[in-house]
Amino acid sequence: MPRAAETATFKFNHTMIRVKDPQVSLKFYTEVLGMELLSRKDFNESGFSLYFLAYNHEGRDLTAEEKEKSRFSREGVLELTHNHGTESDANFKGYASGNTDPGKGFGHIAITVDDVEKACDRFEQLGVQFKKKPSDGRMRNIAFILDPDGYWIEIVPGVLNL
Repeated sequence: MPRAAETATFKFNHTMIRVKDPQVSLKFYTEVLGMELLSRKDFNESGFSLYFLAYNHEGRDLTAEEKEKSRFSREGVLELTHNHGTESDANFKGYASGNTDPGKGFGHIAITVDDVEKACDRFEQLGVQFKKKPSDGRMRNIAFILDPDGYWIEIVPGVLNL
Protein backbone atom coordinates (compact mmCIF):
# COMPACT_ATOMS: atom_id res chain seq x y z
CA MET A 1 0.00 0.00 0.00
CA PRO A 2 1.56 3.35 -0.97
CA ARG A 3 2.09 5.94 1.72
CA ALA A 4 -0.28 8.85 1.86
CA ALA A 5 1.19 12.12 0.67
CA GLU A 6 0.64 13.55 4.16
CA THR A 7 3.01 10.98 5.73
CA ALA A 8 5.53 10.55 2.89
CA THR A 9 8.28 12.38 4.77
CA PHE A 10 7.67 10.84 8.22
CA LYS A 11 10.60 8.96 9.80
CA PHE A 12 10.87 6.85 12.92
CA ASN A 13 13.33 8.95 14.89
CA HIS A 14 13.93 7.57 18.38
CA THR A 15 12.97 5.35 21.28
CA MET A 16 13.34 6.41 24.90
CA ILE A 17 14.20 4.19 27.85
CA ARG A 18 14.83 5.23 31.45
CA VAL A 19 18.17 4.38 33.05
CA LYS A 20 19.28 4.28 36.68
CA ASP A 21 22.89 5.41 36.25
CA PRO A 22 23.73 7.34 33.07
CA GLN A 23 27.48 6.81 33.35
CA VAL A 24 27.09 3.02 33.47
CA SER A 25 24.55 3.04 30.63
CA LEU A 26 26.58 5.43 28.47
CA LYS A 27 29.64 3.22 28.87
CA PHE A 28 27.60 0.17 27.82
CA TYR A 29 26.00 1.79 24.77
CA THR A 30 29.18 3.52 23.57
CA GLU A 31 31.90 1.00 24.47
CA VAL A 32 30.04 -2.31 24.20
CA LEU A 33 27.56 -1.52 21.41
CA GLY A 34 29.63 1.18 19.67
CA MET A 35 27.03 3.92 19.59
CA GLU A 36 28.02 7.57 19.68
CA LEU A 37 26.63 10.22 22.02
CA LEU A 38 24.90 12.82 19.84
CA SER A 39 23.85 15.17 22.59
CA ARG A 40 23.06 15.60 26.25
CA LYS A 41 20.34 17.83 27.62
CA ASP A 42 20.12 18.58 31.34
CA PHE A 43 16.87 19.75 32.87
CA ASN A 44 18.14 20.32 36.40
CA GLU A 45 15.08 22.29 37.51
CA SER A 46 12.92 19.30 36.58
CA GLY A 47 15.39 16.69 37.84
CA PHE A 48 16.24 14.76 34.70
CA SER A 49 18.77 14.52 31.86
CA LEU A 50 18.47 13.18 28.31
CA TYR A 51 21.20 11.43 26.35
CA PHE A 52 20.75 10.80 22.62
CA LEU A 53 22.84 8.05 21.00
CA ALA A 54 23.10 6.61 17.49
CA TYR A 55 25.49 4.89 15.18
CA ASN A 56 27.79 7.03 13.07
CA HIS A 57 27.59 5.72 9.53
CA GLU A 58 28.72 9.00 7.99
CA GLY A 59 32.23 7.70 7.41
CA ARG A 60 33.73 10.74 9.14
CA ASP A 61 33.90 12.30 12.56
CA LEU A 62 31.00 14.66 13.12
CA THR A 63 31.43 17.89 15.04
CA ALA A 64 29.40 18.42 18.21
CA GLU A 65 27.20 20.85 16.27
CA GLU A 66 26.60 18.33 13.47
CA LYS A 67 25.71 15.64 16.02
CA GLU A 68 23.30 17.98 17.77
CA LYS A 69 21.65 19.03 14.51
CA SER A 70 21.28 15.41 13.38
CA ARG A 71 19.47 14.33 16.53
CA PHE A 72 15.95 14.82 15.15
CA SER A 73 16.70 14.49 11.43
CA ARG A 74 17.84 10.87 11.40
CA GLU A 75 16.43 7.47 12.19
CA GLY A 76 17.57 4.92 14.75
CA VAL A 77 18.28 7.18 17.74
CA LEU A 78 18.18 5.87 21.31
CA GLU A 79 17.25 8.32 24.04
CA LEU A 80 18.35 7.47 27.57
CA THR A 81 16.43 9.38 30.23
CA HIS A 82 17.96 9.67 33.68
CA ASN A 83 15.86 10.83 36.62
CA HIS A 84 18.37 12.50 38.93
CA GLY A 85 19.11 10.66 42.16
CA THR A 86 18.28 7.12 41.05
CA GLU A 87 21.97 6.29 40.65
CA SER A 88 22.60 6.76 44.40
CA ASP A 89 19.26 5.53 45.79
CA ALA A 90 19.87 2.17 47.48
CA ASN A 91 16.11 1.54 47.58
CA PHE A 92 15.59 2.12 43.87
CA LYS A 93 14.34 -1.14 42.37
CA GLY A 94 15.00 -0.33 38.73
CA TYR A 95 12.74 0.06 35.74
CA ALA A 96 10.42 -2.55 34.27
CA SER A 97 11.85 -3.89 31.03
CA GLY A 98 8.45 -5.11 29.85
CA ASN A 99 9.72 -8.68 29.92
CA THR A 100 9.24 -9.46 33.61
CA ASP A 101 5.55 -10.05 32.91
CA PRO A 102 5.53 -11.21 29.25
CA GLY A 103 3.15 -9.44 26.97
CA LYS A 104 2.82 -6.45 29.28
CA GLY A 105 4.57 -3.70 27.36
CA PHE A 106 7.98 -2.91 25.95
CA GLY A 107 10.00 -5.94 24.89
CA HIS A 108 13.38 -5.08 23.38
CA ILE A 109 15.44 -3.06 20.97
CA ALA A 110 17.40 -4.78 18.19
CA ILE A 111 20.89 -4.26 16.82
CA THR A 112 21.95 -5.65 13.46
CA VAL A 113 25.46 -7.11 13.23
CA ASP A 114 27.48 -8.72 10.43
CA ASP A 115 28.22 -11.90 12.42
CA VAL A 116 26.11 -12.81 15.47
CA GLU A 117 28.57 -15.43 16.77
CA LYS A 118 31.52 -13.07 16.52
CA ALA A 119 29.58 -10.22 18.17
CA CYS A 120 28.50 -12.55 20.98
CA ASP A 121 32.07 -13.75 21.52
CA ARG A 122 33.07 -10.10 21.99
CA PHE A 123 30.12 -9.46 24.35
CA GLU A 124 31.11 -12.49 26.39
CA GLN A 125 34.72 -11.25 26.64
CA LEU A 126 33.38 -7.89 27.85
CA GLY A 127 31.31 -9.57 30.57
CA VAL A 128 27.92 -8.72 29.05
CA GLN A 129 25.01 -10.65 30.54
CA PHE A 130 23.08 -12.84 28.11
CA LYS A 131 19.39 -13.62 28.19
CA LYS A 132 19.79 -15.98 25.21
CA LYS A 133 22.94 -17.07 23.41
CA PRO A 134 22.82 -18.06 19.72
CA SER A 135 23.18 -21.73 20.70
CA ASP A 136 20.14 -21.60 23.02
CA GLY A 137 16.60 -22.47 21.97
CA ARG A 138 15.25 -23.06 18.50
CA MET A 139 16.28 -19.75 16.92
CA ARG A 140 20.02 -20.31 16.60
CA ASN A 141 20.79 -17.19 14.58
CA ILE A 142 19.87 -14.54 17.16
CA ALA A 143 20.87 -13.63 20.70
CA PHE A 144 19.58 -11.42 23.48
CA ILE A 145 21.88 -9.48 25.79
CA LEU A 146 20.93 -7.32 28.74
CA ASP A 147 21.91 -3.70 29.25
CA PRO A 148 22.81 -2.41 32.75
CA ASP A 149 19.11 -1.78 33.54
CA GLY A 150 17.95 -5.20 32.35
CA TYR A 151 16.54 -4.06 29.00
CA TRP A 152 16.72 -6.80 26.39
CA ILE A 153 18.76 -6.12 23.26
CA GLU A 154 18.25 -8.52 20.39
CA ILE A 155 21.35 -9.19 18.32
CA VAL A 156 20.38 -10.15 14.77
CA PRO A 157 22.26 -10.75 11.51
CA GLY A 158 21.92 -8.20 8.72
CA VAL A 159 19.90 -10.79 6.81
CA LEU A 160 17.54 -12.92 8.87
CA ASN A 161 15.15 -15.55 7.58
CA LEU A 162 12.55 -16.33 10.22
